[in-house]
Amino acid sequence: MKMLNLKINDIPVQVPEGTNILNAAKMAQVKIPSLCYHPDLPAWAACGICVVKIKGSSKMIRACSAAAAEGMDVITHDPELYSIRRTVLELILSTHPDDCLQCPRNGSCELQRLAQEFGIREAPYGKRLRNLPVEESTTSIVLNPEKCILCGRCAAVCQQMQGVWALEFLSRGENTRIAPAADVTLDESPCIKCGQCSAHCPVGAIYEKDETGKVIEALRDPNKICVVQIAPAVRVALGEAFGLEPGALTTGQIYAALRRLGFQRVFDTNYSADVTIMEEGTEFISRFTKGGTLPLITSCCPAWTDWMEKYAPDFVENFSTAKSPQQMLSALAKSYYAEKEGLKPKQIFMVSIMPCTAKKFEISRSDDMCATGKQDTDVVLTTRELGRMFLSAGIDFTHLKDETADELLGAYSGAGTIFGVTGGVMEAALRTAYCLLTGEAQPPSIEFACVRGMEGVKEAEVDIKGTRVRIAVAHQMGNVEQVLNAIREDRAAGRKPRYDFIEVMACRGGCIGGGGQPTGANDDVRAKRTAGLYTDDERSAIRMSHLNPQVQALYRDYLGQPNSDRAHHLLHTKYTKRKLYKC
Repeated sequence: MKMLNLKINDIPVQVPEGTNILNAAKMAQVKIPSLCYHPDLPAWAACGICVVKIKGSSKMIRACSAAAAEGMDVITHDPELYSIRRTVLELILSTHPDDCLQCPRNGSCELQRLAQEFGIREAPYGKRLRNLPVEESTTSIVLNPEKCILCGRCAAVCQQMQGVWALEFLSRGENTRIAPAADVTLDESPCIKCGQCSAHCPVGAIYEKDETGKVIEALRDPNKICVVQIAPAVRVALGEAFGLEPGALTTGQIYAALRRLGFQRVFDTNYSADVTIMEEGTEFISRFTKGGTLPLITSCCPAWTDWMEKYAPDFVENFSTAKSPQQMLSALAKSYYAEKEGLKPKQIFMVSIMPCTAKKFEISRSDDMCATGKQDTDVVLTTRELGRMFLSAGIDFTHLKDETADELLGAYSGAGTIFGVTGGVMEAALRTAYCLLTGEAQPPSIEFACVRGMEGVKEAEVDIKGTRVRIAVAHQMGNVEQVLNAIREDRAAGRKPRYDFIEVMACRGGCIGGGGQPTGANDDVRAKRTAGLYTDDERSAIRMSHLNPQVQALYRDYLGQPNSDRAHHLLHTKYTKRKLYKC
């Protein structure tokens, strides 16, 4: 790779060719302020706060979109640049509400942080608010266009990263606003509720629908047995709300804090991830060995399944019928656990802590989500919501002693915990599939490096003692179309499908980068969260789903065997074609 030599404020720095000035400055330990730029997205220089000077030129350029060049001599801070940036901020604030104390991004807002850094205490420009209504049509995402600063991140994420095109710029000039395409409601739009718009928004214009009030009310109800589950990716991200590094593994502390909130039983979604491998793995082996519809495509991600039903209904028959781990655990809590404890399903209030905003939609997506006669999952909270609950309850999270999950639905294998990263579902499935196909105790290697990493689409052929299984792993919705188109080409040509098994996750990096995780994620943060889950896997005494003793007990005492009639009733669902636009 060609390296370039330049100066940032007279500091020599060497950067790879193609680096923008903003990132070149970071390498010189110089921070250039910005609002519209995000490393996940192409720079488009909307806000103008990152302007810099080049010695020998009378022009000012925007550091996010200008490439570094050999011999360049950049000035990033001087009185004139300070004045320009401050004026830009003051103009943005003149069209922004001042209700920071009520805003869900209070304390984590990028505009608020810049205003503080620039010491803005006065408002030289009069307020020009537009009184735009809040959009709350979905069960997952809330749009508050009054707080939008028109940075364009959400539209770029929705269109370019996710390939959904639910959000776009409408109108012109001072009337420009971000809204669902065609100016329909978000619920009527193609939105898949992935929440990546909210995860990338620098302010409080897009956020998850807060349901902490419902949980607090249930915890105070003496007639309810409040039960909770936590997803794999939550344990490596929640600590960020308390100043810990991304990837810090806080599983035991989360269990302890949930009990302090008042939950009577604390279960773990990693357990039902192991159950998912039993159901989905059995389904795959049946199709693979008996001539069923291939490739089998994983169905754990509700944003992905929503996208498929809208954009690719020709793949409905390829989808695994296995529910997501969230829905499996909720159904088991209100059936298997309830029977063991002599409880009725209606007595149990099931709360799910997820890294995902689409999980809020999933719990009522079809009648199959009421397998126990009641809605199986009552409320979904994101990682961000749980962090706020712990803070408001005065829990000194970082000093809590580790506790363990409750019996029946709490123990998990290393395979269950890596469900939270891209490739994790595939790797967990391969570990068990190898054993089921060969009858051996474990694969030659427990780790399948071919499915790991941040490449958008990963392809591999796994040799299981002479049986070749062709696999693909895709994450970030915008990468999925190429995999599906490849299969469509095979169909059109009458060829055998080039893949046997495909894993898809809607969010970049998988659930560790979910739309309900702490804001500020980039690939460095995702890498740390991913490393945390792989560490959890490596530390696990049991690393294959089918060896989890509590899972074995579930099948021995209750379900009989994977894909049994009872298992299908509780743990499986179906998919169908949906309209792209509801209106």
